[in-house]
Amino acid sequence: MLIVLTTTSASGEAEMLANKIVEAKLAACVQILPQMTSVYFWDGAIRKDPEHLLLIKTLPEKFDALRDLLIENHSHETPEIVAIESARVSNEYLAWLTDYLT
Repeated sequence: MLIVLTTTSASGEAEMLANKIVEAKLAACVQILPQMTSVYFWDGAIRKDPEHLLLIKTLPEKFDALRDLLIENHSHETPEIVAIESARVSNEYLAWLTDYLT
C-alpha cells in the first residue's frame, strides 16, 4: 500500500481532487486535513502559505495514473506528489483497499 501526499491552496480544490481520485478508482480513500501553514522555497524566495494536505491511500500499481491525474488537475505548476510505502497495514484494511481498487 502507498500513502501519497499532495497539498492544495484551497479546500474546494482539495475536495475536487479527492472526488476525482476516488471516482477514478485510483485510491480507496482520500483524507483532507484542515488548513495548515507551509513554509517552502519557490522562485528564489522563501514563501509561507496556507494549504490543505491530502492523504491518498492507494496501491503501488495505481501510482502512475494517480500522478498523471494530479498533474493534469492540480492548480500548482509543480504539485507536491510524494508516495510513502506502508511498512505494515492491517489485513482487513488492505483487503478493503484492494477490493475497491481491483
